[in-house]
Amino acid sequence: MAVHRTPSSANRVNSVVRPAFNVLPHGSVGRAVEIARLAESLGYERCWVYDEGLAASDVYVAMTAIATATESLEIGPGITNPYTRHAGATAGAIASLDELSGGRAFLGIGAGGSLTLDPLGIARERPLAAVRETVAACRRLFSGAAVTVDGAHVSLRGASLPDARPGIEIWLAGRGPRMLELGGAACDGVLVDFVYKPHIGPAVERIRASGRAAGNDPRIAYSTTLVTDDEAMAAVKPHMTYRLVDTPPDVQEAIGLTGADAAAIRAALADGLEAAAEHVRDEWALPFVIAGTPGECAEELHSLAVRHGIESFVVPLLDDEPAEKLLRSGAKIMGMIE
Repeated sequence: MAVHRTPSSANRVNSVVRPAFNVLPHGSVGRAVEIARLAESLGYERCWVYDEGLAASDVYVAMTAIATATESLEIGPGITNPYTRHAGATAGAIASLDELSGGRAFLGIGAGGSLTLDPLGIARERPLAAVRETVAACRRLFSGAAVTVDGAHVSLRGASLPDARPGIEIWLAGRGPRMLELGGAACDGVLVDFVYKPHIGPAVERIRASGRAAGNDPRIAYSTTLVTDDEAMAAVKPHMTYRLVDTPPDVQEAIGLTGADAAAIRAALADGLEAAAEHVRDEWALPFVIAGTPGECAEELHSLAVRHGIESFVVPLLDDEPAEKLLRSGAKIMGMIE
């Protein structure tokens, strides 16, 4: 792709969305810190840190290191789950991170995925109830109340965090309709991640409708890859493999992905993401990403943000090698740097 930039478009994006990024600490914690420092220097405001269990460095160690090495970044798990840690342990860790960072912590939570749970032998049972009870328990613990809960997933006996900050935000990430409704009703914000773009509007409306019914006004964050050249398209394809095979049948039909195509990708996943990526066509990935020249990406992101009331755009850093390039590309598109 030929690359050029439209400054006016990028500046409009920066005036609409808060820039954020999501880092997966594959290697050393020091590398995650290095990426976070660069992001802060570029003007990014929020750092989500993937919680992928044994597949990456420990999320709380990484977040603590980032907090001590930065000054302004808001920091939270992006995302953690209700299974690998007790809700009380999660609330306590986030409260401690918040104290250490001078009030910069937030909690990002979702149902968790196979990459995290399968190696630990943990079944994802009743995910909606598990997330709902964890959100409610953490909210009450952050308030300083003594909490007793005897739920299907969460149990607490007079537990309290007397020094926690009541305003610690809770964000939910999910795709299913009931999970989105839970986020709208019970959380400060909802992260809409790699969704089929024609479904963004219905998803956001479902979140807002649930919020209105509950007297809540949730904020919306949106995350997907910014594809500005062939190298970026090649980098995103391995991470489209598992998303494509798990996407609903109506979406597969809409993008021209046949059952045989999905079966071929699924079979190739046994040999790893890179092997499976060879079966992914550009036209299947494009409806899930923002693609084009930097100027075209800026225009599309601005349009999506205005149309759907998106507060924040999150640049996903799924692989270590292109992290700096992706951060700088996102910063240019959002008008943070020239």
